[in-house]
Amino acid sequence: MDVIVAGDRTELAKAREAIGPGRLALVPTMGALHPGHRSLIRLAHEHAEHVAVSIFVNPLQFGPAEDFSRYPRTLDADLEVCAEEGVRVVFAPSVEEMYPEGHQVGVSAGAMGATVEGAFRPGHFDGMLTVVLKLFNLVQPDVAIFGQKDAQQLALIRRMARDLNVPVSIVGAPTVREADGLALSSRNRYLSHADRGTALHLSRALRAGAAQTTPARVLDAARAVLDEAARLSPPLLLDYLALVDPATFASVGEEHHGDAILAVAAKVGNTRLIDNIAVQLP
Repeated sequence: MDVIVAGDRTELAKAREAIGPGRLALVPTMGALHPGHRSLIRLAHEHAEHVAVSIFVNPLQFGPAEDFSRYPRTLDADLEVCAEEGVRVVFAPSVEEMYPEGHQVGVSAGAMGATVEGAFRPGHFDGMLTVVLKLFNLVQPDVAIFGQKDAQQLALIRRMARDLNVPVSIVGAPTVREADGLALSSRNRYLSHADRGTALHLSRALRAGAAQTTPARVLDAARAVLDEAARLSPPLLLDYLALVDPATFASVGEEHHGDAILAVAAKVGNTRLIDNIAVQLP
């Protein structure tokens, strides 16, 4: 069956009606679809009879000095990916459709959105939650799929769904990595060959940390790899390395046991990358 492409809420409502009964899973994206997105779509098929994908580069998630204007926009190629993966509906609205003139009200991520990634990108998670809630209201899915690579985003969406009684089940999908360990990202296309060699130290640092058994050792092992990368050409410029609680993203202390997330963000050349790994502290 052909993909139904909707550009506004009227077309979306008609598409929603046309696909008929059955559970609907939504995969929200900013486009530039890669194999990681394909894995999200395939997981969505396991949770619902129909799959919808949204493609929208959300301006509220970008700060003044960030890459909104150059973020890759590849709608034709994205539609081909969706057709190949059996997506029934693609919602690809304009900025004006999502944020009509005079738009003022949004969602606040609260204290949880001001830590770790949020400390370096003020307002980012407010913008992310605002667009996700709008997409939920417009598409009306039964389930939504988000990648665990954006672990803080996933935790905040789960918290929003709980706090605001949003009737959508939130499913986290494992991070997809390339053969060399680099987490798949739409921004990877910006990396030169030399940039990529440096960027690989992110996943190496995470693996080194995850092999340890106490919070201090986890952070020390990861920092040692990142310090090495900082001396390369081009250097890795670290924003943060944090060991946090998966549900709250509060830093964990030496007394913490059980699940944790080791998260990192750094810039290589002109490209900012994030990554994380689950850690078990016995």
